[in-house]
Amino acid sequence: MAYFKPDRYFSRLSQISIEKDILGCGFENVLLDIDNTFVPRDTQVIPRDARVWLGCAREAGVTICLLSNNWHKVVYDFADEVGLPIVAKAMKPCPPAYFTAMRKIGAKRKNTVAIGDQLMTDVLGAHTVGIKAYLIQPLVEQDLPHTLFLRHFERVLMGDAQPEAPVACERGEEVRI
Repeated sequence: MAYFKPDRYFSRLSQISIEKDILGCGFENVLLDIDNTFVPRDTQVIPRDARVWLGCAREAGVTICLLSNNWHKVVYDFADEVGLPIVAKAMKPCPPAYFTAMRKIGAKRKNTVAIGDQLMTDVLGAHTVGIKAYLIQPLVEQDLPHTLFLRHFERVLMGDAQPEAPVACERGEEVRI
């Protein structure tokens, strides 16, 4: 059951403190899911708070690789827009894409955390390869049919777990990407 238990649980990406929750926990690298973690699945527009978070992470020297099961051109365009490396068609929770993403950014397991919105893909995949996993609530409820089906199991596994209390970005200002 520990494979499905996130190491930390947050309401949004922007609630993860770069200083305390990333660097303060010994992480230098982040494997970041895209759909419903960094951008809403319904709009594909980066929320302002996610842009601020990314800017804070970059300023702090955190290295990020996007890791997505999505295979459409939009995720590659998105990676270009934000200037981040990407491993798409990841087939999470299968391990190979995690190792590929870590190789792309020169990461080691001990200093890498995966951040995503799904237990069955993001958390399970990270734990399978021996890295920590932070779960966030999905940005929107709209999702693919198979993902909505898996969300029922996630609710059972999470029980009455609540996200950690919110924090603000250390700098509190938007950094242009």
